[in-house]
Amino acid sequence: MKADLAAATSFMATHARVLDRRRFELFLGEADAGSVLAAVDAYRNPDGGYGWGIEPDLRAPESQPAGALHAFEVFEDIAPVITPQAVHLCDWLASVSLPDGGLPFALPVEDASGCAPFWARADPKVSTLQSTAFTVGGALRLTAYDRAVATHPWLDRATRYCLAAVEAIGDRPHAIELSFAIRFLDAASEARQEAAALLDGLRRFIPDDGLLPVEGGAANEVIRPLDVAPAPGRPARTLYDPGVIDAELSRLAAAQQDDGGWPVDFASYSPSAALEWRGYRTVAAVSVLRQNSLL
Repeated sequence: MKADLAAATSFMATHARVLDRRRFELFLGEADAGSVLAAVDAYRNPDGGYGWGIEPDLRAPESQPAGALHAFEVFEDIAPVITPQAVHLCDWLASVSLPDGGLPFALPVEDASGCAPFWARADPKVSTLQSTAFTVGGALRLTAYDRAVATHPWLDRATRYCLAAVEAIGDRPHAIELSFAIRFLDAASEARQEAAALLDGLRRFIPDDGLLPVEGGAANEVIRPLDVAPAPGRPARTLYDPGVIDAELSRLAAAQQDDGGWPVDFASYSPSAALEWRGYRTVAAVSVLRQNSLL
């Protein structure tokens, strides 16, 4: 089944925020890097970090590790074009990293209106693999294009934190933490020899169907194989049977809704976030289908 790009375009125009509309247009060849960067700049703070709801369930203005994740996604979208904002973001991440090199799950917010409680109540004095891995993974995926990011001292230190934290994973990692650990190791595989062995060690947590139930999430919420390993030919893909990936690609194409957008299976914490996540997921679906030669 083929995705209906005309319907997706209509959905994005009707419901999505400007940032995701620009990213969507970029994938279709209808926007340039400058227009996408202009959209993400709306979420940037003078300190070099990103907030203001760029993470839809964290609507506070303060810069956050989760904001860095979404900014790095945009910088990856526009590659090989690079922007000085990427290395400035690394500077900000260095300024908020903890002594062990890790990042807290989230930093304090003054007004938690519209914010998910797990963001608003995070301990800013404790490093977490999840937030560190998703920021480092995003930065590592830029290093093939941006030497300033590749050589930034923050990146090496945070990468070492993540490698040690993955090695220390116990018997039951949370599905979201596991997914970001895998994506980090996938991104680190070119530069860090130990990443391959650590990735293989996480294989034991992947069930035959590839679905990772999200403890504490919405009913039937799962992390799916294409959330973890979206791109063909990457080390993360080796964790999944090819038949599982083929079935997931067919499922993804068929999941497009009658309004042209893709659904989400997790809870949102404001009406705006619910729509923004659907726009974000629609961009992600089109990106995955495109990478896998299905568009």
